[in-house]
Amino acid sequence: MLSDLLTPTDKGLYCPAADIHIDPHKRVKRALITHGHADHARRGHGEVITSAPGQPIVQHRVGPKTPVTGVPFGETFEIGKARVSFHPAGHILGSAQIRLEIGGRVAVVTGDYKRGRDPTCEPFEAVSCDLLVTETTFGLPIYRWPDPAGEAEKIDVWWAENQTEGFNSLLLGYSLGKAQRLLAMLNRERGPILLHGAVLPFQKFYRQAGVDLPDAHHVNAERLRETRGRAMIVAPPSVVNTPWMRKLEPVRTAMASGWMLTRGQRRRAGYDKGFVISDHVDWPELVQTVADCRPKEVWAMHGQRGAVCRYFEERGFTTREV
Repeated sequence: MLSDLLTPTDKGLYCPAADIHIDPHKRVKRALITHGHADHARRGHGEVITSAPGQPIVQHRVGPKTPVTGVPFGETFEIGKARVSFHPAGHILGSAQIRLEIGGRVAVVTGDYKRGRDPTCEPFEAVSCDLLVTETTFGLPIYRWPDPAGEAEKIDVWWAENQTEGFNSLLLGYSLGKAQRLLAMLNRERGPILLHGAVLPFQKFYRQAGVDLPDAHHVNAERLRETRGRAMIVAPPSVVNTPWMRKLEPVRTAMASGWMLTRGQRRRAGYDKGFVISDHVDWPELVQTVADCRPKEVWAMHGQRGAVCRYFEERGFTTREV
């Protein structure tokens, strides 16, 4: 086992050679952060290091009191006895894989990642390593993502149908990353686009990075009156069955997520429509990543850890659930 490179702890993954944690879920003195989602970038750390493209988002997430250093993709720096670099993960803007080289051996922690085309973030880069720590959120063979361009066409057809029948269209996706990806997929000529307040703070980071997003405005009573029955409204899933959502009526809802691949999930959640758009790797991408990185060991984090470990054990890899 290559556990001297990385060690799972009650605070998350720890690199003894650098005396630093990776995406810790408890407060630590120093942390390497893969990206700015709240389950990876938490407040309270003494010091944070992340990718340069992701630095503004991570700083926003952890707050102004925590110093956040941004390092360009591919640039190597030393912490203790480790040589560290960040490499694009393709998950959201600035999302990074973390490469750690210690004594000539290399560990890579993917964080959340995807390999499909997404114009709102840097494309995934496969990094050779001895130990690959991969997320396995959708780590089962049933998860195979359709072409995003085809899903974008389905969204446009749904929006047009709703307009014909006088319904607003509420498209649900997480405020950071998914919302911006959905905005980039929309037909800008179709009609007005409105945003929930939770999406607004992240728009500026994408625009500052040069990401091409359509014009969109904050939802308010006046804009709803002006656009009723024509608007596409992008909001996080947390708005479902809230008083805010009722203000949008008449409205039809759709969720954009990898979970929408199964009809049962969509039916149980009560959405009118589901679009299969995920910011995580599907099964073929996960298998391809292991082939590209050529590790000796595969560690699985999140999601379907057991199934992924069994699959790679049967193919001769040393595996571990973390």
